[in-house]
Formats: sequence, structure tokens, C-alpha cells
Amino acid sequence: MTPTLYAPTDVKKFYTPRSQFITEGMKNRTKLTAHEDKRKIALLNVDAQWDFVSPSGGLPVPGAVADIQRLIGFIYRNVNDITSIFNSMDNHPIFAIFFATWWRDRNGNPPEPFTAITYADIKSGAWKPIIDPLWSTEYVKKLGLIIIWPPHCLNGTPGQSLVPALSEALMFHAAARGSQTTYITKGTNPRTEHYGIFAAEVPDPKDISTQLNTTVLDIIAKHDLIYVAGEAKSHCVLQTMNQMLNYFGAKQPDAIKKIRFLIDCTSSVKHPDIDFEAIANAEIDKMVQKGIVLVNSTDPIR
Repeated sequence: MTPTLYAPTDVKKFYTPRSQFITEGMKNRTKLTAHEDKRKIALLNVDAQWDFVSPSGGLPVPGAVADIQRLIGFIYRNVNDITSIFNSMDNHPIFAIFFATWWRDRNGNPPEPFTAITYADIKSGAWKPIIDPLWSTEYVKKLGLIIIWPPHCLNGTPGQSLVPALSEALMFHAAARGSQTTYITKGTNPRTEHYGIFAAEVPDPKDISTQLNTTVLDIIAKHDLIYVAGEAKSHCVLQTMNQMLNYFGAKQPDAIKKIRFLIDCTSSVKHPDIDFEAIANAEIDKMVQKGIVLVNSTDPIR
């Protein structure tokens, strides 16, 4: 049920999403609305934003353009089957613990992108947090290290928005199925990283939005199948799945077997020194042993 307006090359373009996709969705309204589905299928789409997908973005993920082309194809082919879509989006302030604006070396210089700062670096004075130093030091101590990312998904910038062609696919699905897309904003707290959809890496006791979002987890768990895709495989997607496995494992272990990881709709961040792809694949192998299923976007839904 692919709209005639859509072309895969649209994924590479930045433009205002076309409202005609809503009109086309209404014209192609499915026989049953999503609320009438006997088999409930959820799609979790993690951070398919311009800064991650476009080669000109702030933190481009190699392979992301093709990932999102396949994801959009998956949505259009399976409009009749997908009940609910949950879509997360990073939304960062300029000053954040994972940006260079937060740190200085002993000569007063900010770190370069992809710099790894350890607790030992802070104790030795090699790197100093110039904002919230007590929290920042304890934060890095708890995690072991923090990586400084290039500015990306900044509040109010084009890079923070979804890839327009994907926005159109979500509008089409919503109109065709009578199913409102659920948008989840994360990463707004400057004191912590928020990779996974459901909780920050270190929850901030002053900010409830960084705590585990059990409400959305419980809603997702009610579906019969849970498809996961997005960027980046090595970070936000991987941590989203880890959070689901940890929560479901403790509360409702049977839900783990519902998870379908769209392995051809995600790619890893490329780092000059760290092999994030290998790390991610090792973690995913462990998840498979716990019950998640790896699938391709062209596989039938089952």
C-alpha cells in the first residue's frame, strides 16, 4: 500500500512533510481500524532523526539512509498489520554532559568529538566539568567513562526533526489505521545521557522524565509482537532493547519472545577507536539467547 507520492530517494531529502500523505491514508482506510485488530503489533522506531540519518547531519550513522528506506518499505507493506507505532526522538540542549560545552582540559580547552573521559581523567585533572562538577564526577565514576559527542539533535534545529519521508509514512499509517502515533521525547535533561527510550543511563532524582517509564513499557507489552528499528544500533536501539529485556524479564518474561529486531533497519555509530558494531553484535547475541528474534524487513510478520 505504498503511496504514489513516495520515492525511496526522498529519504535523502530535507523538506516539509507533505500533508497529502494524510489524505492518501484516509482514502486507503483499512477495513478494520487498529483498535479492532485481533493480533496487536507494535513498531518501536528509535531516533530516526535527520542528524543521525543524513550524511550531512550532526552525528551521521553510516548505513542509516538505507536502513530508513527499508523501514519505510516495511511500514507501507504492513500497514494492515501494524497496530501501534511508538517513535522516540532525541532533543538536546546545547549545554549537556555529553557535549564539549560541559568540559575543559587543564589548559581550558574543550574536548574534541568522540573523546572518552574517564573517572581517572577527572581525578588527575586532565578533564574538568565546568558545570555541576560534583554530579558530573559521580556520574562518570558510576558509568566508568563518558564519550563526548558532536552536537546533534539540538532543540529547535532541523537536525532534531524526523526524516521527512518517515514522518510521511507515520502520517499515512495513522490515517489509514485510525491509530495515533505515540511520540516519546528523550535527552532533554542536560545532566544525563538518555540512550534507551524508557530511562536515562543515570536517572536524575530531580527529573521524573529520566526515571523508568513503566507506563509505556506496560502498554507495549500488551501487543502480540513488538518490532524494533532505528538508530543507532550500537547505542539508543541497543539500550532500548536492554531496558525492555530487563523490565519484561522481571515482570513478564513471556513478553521477551514477542520482540522482533529488524536487523536490516539499523546501523552502528562509527568511532575512530572503539568497534561499536562488534560490541553491539555481542550484546545482541546474548539477547537472542534470552528469546528475542532477529528478522529482516522483508520477512513476513509472524
